[in-house]
Amino acid sequence: MNVILLGPPGAGKGTQAQRLQEQHGMKQLSTGEMLRSAVASGSELGRQAKGIMDAGQLMPDDLMVKMISDRIAQPDCAKGFILDGFPRTVRQAEALDEMLATKGLKLHAVIEIKVKDEVLVDRIETRISQSQAVRSDDNVETLKKRLAVYHAQTAPILPYYEAQNRLITVDGMKSIDQVSGEIEAILTAAVQG
Repeated sequence: MNVILLGPPGAGKGTQAQRLQEQHGMKQLSTGEMLRSAVASGSELGRQAKGIMDAGQLMPDDLMVKMISDRIAQPDCAKGFILDGFPRTVRQAEALDEMLATKGLKLHAVIEIKVKDEVLVDRIETRISQSQAVRSDDNVETLKKRLAVYHAQTAPILPYYEAQNRLITVDGMKSIDQVSGEIEAILTAAVQG
């Protein structure tokens, strides 16, 4: 089963992806981890990525899709994959669809975990107050910047998937277990449908 999890930073995509990975054997794919791994491998793709990253530029869509294409061909993706953090633009979504079609694969579900911005701010404030070790990017100002980027750049892909009747939204303001239950129901329907 191949799934995309969409939603603003802090919505719980990573938590839900980990649960899906544990329950279904699907592989959570983080584009950031893929980039770091490719660079560390010293492969041709990794050398290209390193040059772009060292120059402080964004990774071109074709390079990201090639990296994902190579990654989903690995044996640990045999039961499917979960993309978290990709695609971020309509062009990336189109390129992903094209690549999957050439491999004879499809997306079984595109799930948006929807959470109001003010709730995300409350969540990070709570996490900061309850945590001993706080990451340097765990603060309200950084979150607000990341939310602005999400709304400007990533949220526009929601209508792309909606137009294809592939977008399903879950209420990310419910408990983690309730969100997991909704996602399980979506996946069960996708397998049966």
